[in-house]
Amino acid sequence: MDKLLIGAADGEKQFLQGSMANRHGLVAGATGTGKTVTLQVLAEGFSRLGVPVFSADIKGDLSGISAPGNQNKHVQARIDRIGITDWTPSGCPTRLWDIFGDSGQAVRTTVADMGPALLANLLELNDTQSGLLHLAFDYADKEQLPLLDLKDLEAVLNWMLEHRKALQTQYGSLSPQSLGAIVRRVLVLKTEGGEVFFGEPALDIRDLIQQSNGQGVINLLDGRQLMMQPRVYTTFLLWLLAELFEQLPERGDQSLPLLVFFFDEAHLLFDNAPDALLEKLEQTVRLIRSKGVGIYFVTQSPADIPDSVLGQLGNRIQHALRAYTPKDQKAVKAAAQTFRPNPALDTAQVITELGVGEALVSTLGTDGVPSMVARTLISPPRSQIGPVSAQAQSALVVASPLAHKYGQSLDRDSAHERLLARRQEQQKAQAKKPEAEKQASLKRSRRQTAGEAFTKSLLRGLATQLSRFLVQFLKQLLKGKR
Repeated sequence: MDKLLIGAADGEKQFLQGSMANRHGLVAGATGTGKTVTLQVLAEGFSRLGVPVFSADIKGDLSGISAPGNQNKHVQARIDRIGITDWTPSGCPTRLWDIFGDSGQAVRTTVADMGPALLANLLELNDTQSGLLHLAFDYADKEQLPLLDLKDLEAVLNWMLEHRKALQTQYGSLSPQSLGAIVRRVLVLKTEGGEVFFGEPALDIRDLIQQSNGQGVINLLDGRQLMMQPRVYTTFLLWLLAELFEQLPERGDQSLPLLVFFFDEAHLLFDNAPDALLEKLEQTVRLIRSKGVGIYFVTQSPADIPDSVLGQLGNRIQHALRAYTPKDQKAVKAAAQTFRPNPALDTAQVITELGVGEALVSTLGTDGVPSMVARTLISPPRSQIGPVSAQAQSALVVASPLAHKYGQSLDRDSAHERLLARRQEQQKAQAKKPEAEKQASLKRSRRQTAGEAFTKSLLRGLATQLSRFLVQFLKQLLKGKR
């Protein structure tokens, strides 16, 4: 059957319909209430249905999804309460990824694929600087200067800085201060790991949409170091969503999604994001479901998600929220109002009373109508809760069929190399210029010497004729006197 079990409410099982999984979803709740385990339950459920999954592993404890879990008495008690009859410990096919290439398969993209809009957000540029970055991309495209890594971008920016006067007719005034500021931001990004992330071979999104023995492969991105650089984390995930949207064909309604994408710590995406970026994200969330991609935001409170996005999340799982302050109470009330009411529940009150492993659940039925909210005991994952050993993680990376494809970085001919060649040609031309000027000077000197010789010869001839004339004149003068 094309649905996955979430848990049970008063003995009635709660499912997420596969045909509605691309209508997106939300997993919310305070820290320590069970969000990560619920994410694991959903991810392995999709995997068993044959649906690939991508998720960031923020805490580094999701790698256990690759190994069978333990069937102890506590797990058995929950299985019995929910009424599961086919529960057996089992892991899922898992691939580990890491932007920095340390604890997983390296993830790379090119500067050109990232594009100026997302890169401007990553570099925290102002409007003027963002405009110049767009011009740099345009110049690189027209001059056939591939932007693959950060040294390519740095080379183009420095070239524009050096030749800004010559480029003014094409691009208008190019502020050296703004160009210099962008170059400095690029240098900072290089030191923060950008030099590893930008380059080739770039990630092929088709490698995230794979099956193994009929199960969907679960792709986990190590997010522990990324959480220290939230802009890198959110920009990467936004780029990945954009690539999925641009490259995947339209699928229409299907019984199962093509890929499910979990966006953990989703509040980081919306904190201080520029309006243009939020607008783009809202559009992507709205339209990407037609490509067969379901997006599930994982965060502490529904209030972390803008209303324009929240309204598109049809499947909701709400863990406990605490109402210690007036602000907390307001958040609880707002969360309760996002559910279809259940006459048997005081939703706002129940949100504050939920225990670990319990949640309020409302999912879309096959007709697209959300179910009434139900207090649900979440099913235990069949895979291991918590990370596998470092040795087991290393074995997963080595055993990956993609190890040969992404194992070694490439550095092919691109903007940096081509501009370096141009600069060397200019230097050679400058070196030849003094020699050419010297030869021209010698030619001028030769021309001046020949002219002087002619003049002297002419003067000598005139002097001789004048002397002869004077001699003849004196002779005639003397004869006359006689």
